[in-house]
Amino acid sequence: MTQTPVEQRTAADDAAGGPPATTARPWLDRYFHISDRGSTVPREVRGGVTTFMAMCYILLLNPLLLSGPDAHGHRLGHAALITATALAAAVSTLLMGFVGKVPLALAAGLSVAGVISTQVAPNMTWPQAMGMCVIYGGVIVLLVVTGLREIVMNAIPLALKHGITIGIGLFIAMIGLVNAGFVGKGDPHGSAPVTLGADGRLAGWPVLLFCVTLLLIFMLQARGVPGAILIGIVTGTVLSVIATAAGHLTAADWGGSAPRLRGSAVSAPDFSLFGHVEFGGWGAIGGMTVGVIVFTLVLAGFFDAMATIIGVGTEAGLADGRGRMPGLSRALFVDGAGGAIGGVAGASGQTVFIESATGVGEGARTGLSSVVTGLLFALGLFLTPLAQIVPGQVAAAALVVIGAMMMSNARHVDWSDRAVAVPVFMTVALMPFTYSITAGVGAGVVSYTAIKAAQGRWREPGVFLWILTAVFTAYFALHPIEGWLGVR
Repeated sequence: MTQTPVEQRTAADDAAGGPPATTARPWLDRYFHISDRGSTVPREVRGGVTTFMAMCYILLLNPLLLSGPDAHGHRLGHAALITATALAAAVSTLLMGFVGKVPLALAAGLSVAGVISTQVAPNMTWPQAMGMCVIYGGVIVLLVVTGLREIVMNAIPLALKHGITIGIGLFIAMIGLVNAGFVGKGDPHGSAPVTLGADGRLAGWPVLLFCVTLLLIFMLQARGVPGAILIGIVTGTVLSVIATAAGHLTAADWGGSAPRLRGSAVSAPDFSLFGHVEFGGWGAIGGMTVGVIVFTLVLAGFFDAMATIIGVGTEAGLADGRGRMPGLSRALFVDGAGGAIGGVAGASGQTVFIESATGVGEGARTGLSSVVTGLLFALGLFLTPLAQIVPGQVAAAALVVIGAMMMSNARHVDWSDRAVAVPVFMTVALMPFTYSITAGVGAGVVSYTAIKAAQGRWREPGVFLWILTAVFTAYFALHPIEGWLGVR
């Protein structure tokens, strides 16, 4: 059987970060191992641009999530939040490219930002909330330095890793369908939790342009056209601008902002949130609440990133026969440091984005693509108005395409083995149905160990998987545990 380039590399090569340097190849190739991973510079650049196009929406969405008041009624400035979001994404993604050397881009994690905006900030000041991000990032870095995080990731059975990849595929496809307006929330008094469109039908130009972009990308891929996703996004954006002008569409029609340039293409960054971090002063909410908040943030940052790294790494062909990745500890360190970077910048914790899979879909295999994405985020500090031109409905099409591509991992699962099929099913089903990667991973782990125990093979999962089972059991039972302990 032919080995992958990753499987052919020796342990010494992995420890050094790659094969011995040669003078026959350019420095760029040697540093990022471009040839070793079967890629090219143009492919990496295209992948980096595609990843940025797929995740640049975070420049608009994160400021919206963090726009609420803190415990004292203070709000963060919108322009400053956009700058903080772009700055943190640029720094953390560049670190991932140069240090981790894998095609993974980081930005403000929506799960982390959701916890910060709904559970943390309403109980303290915004600087204190950002201090919590620094703390949870430090905890994750400690887990990486001690080797516990990589051990945990390697302890996940290969079948569950494939299930995680499949589940993430369905999850991001669901995100794309919902963001595009193709799938909507059901009638709260009806029997269906979700519907076709907002009210049981597809309505409006934005949804139509999503469909056109989605079909165009699928058609280009079927023809084997390089850069199909990027071509589809650019084409969909151009059509959106034309439709907006011809049909006199407004921001309300697009569900937020219409695809048009507003004023100058260049704007000065606002760094007023940088360094506004406070530690302590949490007496009003109590130490138990602070502990629960840190635990929740660690769960959100730890396991969402773990699942994403596994999924994207497997899709990129960087994992070996047992689902392990070379240089995993470096990537995990940068991801953990992203929590602290985001807190210092004022943008909440940074984490690996599943949209990195769009770049992988375009052929990205090395950290060079992450460098390109990071530089574009740095450019976004000054060109935020241009990023707003790409409508969310068009970018959502790329998510659905990548979700479809990641479903191919289902062929690796032995569906006839119930001990494997049930945990994989729980993982795959709960990610999109609960809108949470963490919930899917947790359900898969708990069901896997429970079934192994029922079969009398309780030693097979290993110590770390049993520890994870206990952690996830506490995670699912966190609310009743808080009530039992008197925490509100």
